[in-house]
Amino acid sequence: MIDKINIDKTNAWPFVEAKKIIRERKKNIESKGKITLQTGYGPSGLPHIGTFGEVARTSMIVNALNHLTDLPKEIITFSDDMDGLRKVPENVPNQEILNANLHKPLTVVPDPFGKFNSFGEHNNEMLKDFLNKFGFKYSFKSSTELYKSGKFNETLKLILSNYKGIMNIILPTLGKERQQTYSPFLPICPTSGAVLEIPIKEIDENNSKVLFDNNGTDLEKSILNGDCKLQWKVDWAMRWYALDVDFEMYGKDLIESAILSTKIIRLLGKPNPSGFAYELFLDEKGEKISKSKGNGVTIDQWLDYASPQSLSLYMYQNPKRAKNFIEKLFLKLWMNI
Repeated sequence: MIDKINIDKTNAWPFVEAKKIIRERKKNIESKGKITLQTGYGPSGLPHIGTFGEVARTSMIVNALNHLTDLPKEIITFSDDMDGLRKVPENVPNQEILNANLHKPLTVVPDPFGKFNSFGEHNNEMLKDFLNKFGFKYSFKSSTELYKSGKFNETLKLILSNYKGIMNIILPTLGKERQQTYSPFLPICPTSGAVLEIPIKEIDENNSKVLFDNNGTDLEKSILNGDCKLQWKVDWAMRWYALDVDFEMYGKDLIESAILSTKIIRLLGKPNPSGFAYELFLDEKGEKISKSKGNGVTIDQWLDYASPQSLSLYMYQNPKRAKNFIEKLFLKLWMNI
């Protein structure tokens, strides 16, 4: 059973969210004897302050949970490193290397810095280095490794068996043209190595295979062991299911995605995690910071001018209010404007 201790009444958001997790996920938490929190990271560009913020804020919720229950807690920092590289970031060297490898999984794209086996691995290691410097406790998981190791296989089979129901959830949210080509499964091209977004012709549920229409040519692929990956919203629900996630926070731009992923995991037979939507981090122009644009303040840039404690305080304050003033200040300091 969940054993709470008496604490003073507080409206501090980490405690509000911690209590909500225990309330909403009580049955699941007691069944498995632990609380699993997840943060997501897309290593399509260098990690920035927003990436750091998710782990920092989730860690704050864990600290609150520690006052409410003695059950073990785990933060999974999940990297979507099997995604195809869609756009070349503006703030990396040797961009011709990335241009030559567009649409390939990030763990296949060569590292333009020449330090690691891939661009995905480079950015993963940068993120882990930042988190380790701040002493965060987390379990890092790579999408590529989990897909290829078979960790997701049973859930992928469940996705395939619920194909029609998932399509009924997703298709109404798409335009008519996209509805004709949408597939929750994205095969890895055997010749180019690219992640393909092509329509499905037939499904072989018994053998866990899908026949795709690859521009008029049939392409049959297994959905197991990393031969295919899932489209984003379906992938998110699959991950919640397979990793038995109890909580995940996300930017307000992903609220609609979270709603669809919630419907999908419920279709698969599990309740959705408790969630928390935070306001976005903005650049000096008031635009959302982006790894592909390179318009966000990095952790190293912040620490050049302020203490780690100041960054933690910045993350704690008002997570439901957009943050751009301090970032604007630090960006100007960094660029000597």
